Amino acid sequence: MILGVEAWVLMVLATALLVGAVVQGTVGLGLGLVAAPVASLVSPSLVPELMLWLALLMALQTVATEHRGTDWRGLAWALPPRVVGTGLGVWVVATAPDRVVGIAVALMVLLSVALTARTVTLPVNRITLPVAGLVSGVAGTATSIGGPPLAILYQRAEPRVLRPTLAAYFAIGAGISLLGLGVAGELRLDVLLLALVLAPLLVAGYLLARPVRRRVPAQRVRTWVLAVCGTSATVLLVVSLASG
Repeated sequence: MILGVEAWVLMVLATALLVGAVVQGTVGLGLGLVAAPVASLVSPSLVPELMLWLALLMALQTVATEHRGTDWRGLAWALPPRVVGTGLGVWVVATAPDRVVGIAVALMVLLSVALTARTVTLPVNRITLPVAGLVSGVAGTATSIGGPPLAILYQRAEPRVLRPTLAAYFAIGAGISLLGLGVAGELRLDVLLLALVLAPLLVAGYLLARPVRRRVPAQRVRTWVLAVCGTSATVLLVVSLASG
């Protein structure tokens, strides 16, 4: 057992994080979509805190290497409402049982999968960006999956813009969510240490994603992502409902 986590749980988390890091390094998001349902399934008490720390580390890594394409003007409209959404998300974490959080994670993933599969296209403007930021703040803080609302808006952007823009948003958004959880007394030192133990997997996944980006069409990767996320979210939803 490491930091209170059993070895088999750690192995499952490590595998999900590596896959999620490769996916996010390829298409711009995926760490939370792949790993959060798995984490909620094998160790609900780690969600959302562990995934928020890991999302922050993964995003900072991407921003450091690909920051030139970031759409800072768009982020300026999305980030302030994220703060409001974070407050609502902290309330959910403080009051909702693990089962409810698990159901929320599953539904968020399934919804994002359904919308992405249908290639819903929304304009990126001063109305949609704040709405996406608000929804993302609630979902990101409560379930650690806050990327889909903004990703849907930017899904048709060039990869050189999509990846760093989402990464910058994830980094700032995760930081805001962690700050909110800290103020509410919902952060634990052992979870932070566990995130640092798992962090090398994020670096490995990002490095593995580089050749994938060059050789595999983004649409094919997205299909794989949707299949993995849909399956894991469905399992999590069934288990969470059955535990009631």
